[in-house]
Amino acid sequence: MKLTGRDESNHSNERQETEGWQEIILSMGSNLGDKLRMLRESVQQLELNPDIEITAVSSVYETDALGFTEQPAFYNIVVSAKTRLEPLDLLAACQKVEKKFHRERKVRWGPRTIDIDIISYDDISMDSEELTIPHPRMNEREFVMLPLNELITGQVQASQSVRPLYSNWY
Repeated sequence: MKLTGRDESNHSNERQETEGWQEIILSMGSNLGDKLRMLRESVQQLELNPDIEITAVSSVYETDALGFTEQPAFYNIVVSAKTRLEPLDLLAACQKVEKKFHRERKVRWGPRTIDIDIISYDDISMDSEELTIPHPRMNEREFVMLPLNELITGQVQASQSVRPLYSNWY
């Protein structure tokens, strides 16, 4: 999923510098502990990986929990980045960050310190036991689509279930 429609065919120097890099979109959410700090530190952990370059981070949006609703509201963001990692290696890098912040997978849609989902990986489509790209439910989730739209258009939006909280926070 490209965030710009810029034609890079005439940018040979730029293309050489970015060869092997793929554009990715990640969705991140937290509803336990210091949620804002969890999001910030998770983005920072991803940035420490030399094969991941963060290019944009959305505002923070507050979202009521889905599925298992007897839990605190989530803070959600969408991150645009570039990576040299293959999709399953990127998944492992995201899960490493989740593990660092003690993510537990006890209850589907349950509370979590941090959740990192790969929404898209360049123009690749894949469906394996471990990973489906693009994310199969991204279009159903306003907490993904509103921050993603913000990164594309620069417009902060809200709905009944998704409320912008912090802009320029990262």
